[in-house]
Amino acid sequence: MGRMLYRDIRDLLRVGALLPTLFFLAVAMVFPFAVGPDPVVLARTGGGVIWVAALLASILPLDRLIRPDLEKGVFDQFALRGIAPETAVAVRLAAHWLTFAPFLIVASLPAAALLNLDGRSLAFVLLGLLAGTPGLAATGIMIAAVTSGIRGSPALGGLLLVPLALPVLIFGAGALARFDHAALAICGAISLALCCIAPFAGGAALRAARGS
Repeated sequence: MGRMLYRDIRDLLRVGALLPTLFFLAVAMVFPFAVGPDPVVLARTGGGVIWVAALLASILPLDRLIRPDLEKGVFDQFALRGIAPETAVAVRLAAHWLTFAPFLIVASLPAAALLNLDGRSLAFVLLGLLAGTPGLAATGIMIAAVTSGIRGSPALGGLLLVPLALPVLIFGAGALARFDHAALAICGAISLALCCIAPFAGGAALRAARGS
């Protein structure tokens, strides 16, 4: 498991794990130009902007999560070694989160400064991303597995991820409106449920893709 996780992290970092972070920062930089420099408006909308940017950034890695290894027969080799697809997907999920979420969480610090968020809002943004990004990663890995054998899967994956990730977005961003700890807890619970479901859903999708 440790060697699989190391390999997955190394491969995901090699193919450009920083691209979602750069996209996330670009959205935070462009938004003040769109709505104007009013600090009150930026402070009121900045938290939601960060969440939407995180959701959109999570779409970018979808095409490289499963499809390249499926085409190279890596999952077939795992199967020959007695490694279940569910285990491979669970390890890939952990690697995806580790190469995606920590960079976004760190990048949210300069993004919060650009969007004029105060310290309390920033704390809720950081806690929300910590609770919600596992759910975004789990949704992404499931969609990547389901669409891995379909032509045009990157566009389809983006279309599928946005609605499926809405519960995480609603409770994660919604917690900022009233500094609601209960909303953060619900966001974390949704993420946990998605992380529990993802290995089985992704494993079933991989079995189907390998059998087709």
